Amino acid sequence: MSESETVTDADIPDLADHPGSFWKRFRVTADDLDGFHHVNNTVYLKWLDATVWEHTRHVGLSEEACLELNRGMAVARHEIDYLSSARLEDEVVVFNWVSLNDHRLRASRRFQVVRLRDGQTILRAKSDYVCTNLTNGRPARMPEIFKTAYPVTFPEQE
Repeated sequence: MSESETVTDADIPDLADHPGSFWKRFRVTADDLDGFHHVNNTVYLKWLDATVWEHTRHVGLSEEACLELNRGMAVARHEIDYLSSARLEDEVVVFNWVSLNDHRLRASRRFQVVRLRDGQTILRAKSDYVCTNLTNGRPARMPEIFKTAYPVTFPEQE
């Protein structure tokens, strides 16, 4: 994709590794940069988290709904492969897929971050989650809505 082309929302799903993603767009700002004028690694993690929260709200599980259920999905582990970088004013899209939901305690998501000016994947990641009782912080069985709202759209490779 050339720099003169503008990527529309309709074009974005074609950039994903796998169909069925939920995605969110971001534009790099000066506050996102590190001392080398690249996006700081912590910003990518912030973008992954923001995409997860937008997806969570999209499926009907706002922060308030989770508080009422006294359940949330807490991160147990992140694996991040940084493949390239983004710079000031770049636009990126974060794709995410539910890759595991055991309908009891555990779920996982896969992520892909694509730099839109050239369509290059600059990051791939996986995050593992545990359903948690929000009052005491201990693992707790998933409520029914967590089982149905988070269908697996990109299954883990066996």
